[in-house]
Amino acid sequence: MNTLITILVVDDHTLFRRGLIALLGQEAGVEVVGEAADGSDALRIAEALKPDLILLDNHMPGVTGVALLPALRQVAPASRVLMLTVSEDEEDLSAALRNGAQGYLLKTIDGEDLAAALKRTMRGESVVSPEMSHKLLNALRNGGGATSPAKPEQDKDAPQLSPREIDILKQLTRGASNKEIARSLGIAETTVKIHVQHILRKLNLSSRVQAAVWGSEQGMGG
Repeated sequence: MNTLITILVVDDHTLFRRGLIALLGQEAGVEVVGEAADGSDALRIAEALKPDLILLDNHMPGVTGVALLPALRQVAPASRVLMLTVSEDEEDLSAALRNGAQGYLLKTIDGEDLAAALKRTMRGESVVSPEMSHKLLNALRNGGGATSPAKPEQDKDAPQLSPREIDILKQLTRGASNKEIARSLGIAETTVKIHVQHILRKLNLSSRVQAAVWGSEQGMGG
């Protein structure tokens, strides 16, 4: 089975973009298949290549990465999007996660941690830079700020979550990984993954991060 992760790098700073591509080229199991310097190129290339993962900067000419997210998800719905930015703004973080980004990393991250974050993202986990964790909690408590996009809408006819799914969602909301949840509940990691898929389907959500946002808004993060 081919486990190669294909990546599109979107960043308007040529030096950083090329350096990032060179860094990723040293990682086994990773292939950068495209690069873009602005939103229009990003949409065109994402639609053509359908990469597994899109590394997306936020501050670009014309449109921010956060604003570009809905369009990216439309042209490449199967691609996971990971924000890689210098922005430590709480509203950017909240809006990115609400618009479907699987994670939010700062450009100060080192190469080894970035490689690990890519693999975690492809396993369906959510990743947020440690420096942003407290801001994520603040954003969730505050509802993401007045200018943030609306939260993902829950299907009103969705079945109720089972007690086990509620237990898992509570731990997701606290930021636990599948492995940590499995260890805590005494179940297999594959079982956790199946429950997470059921939770997302029942709540009409597209990512673990959105599930964590939803859980926090329901008071499950305490």
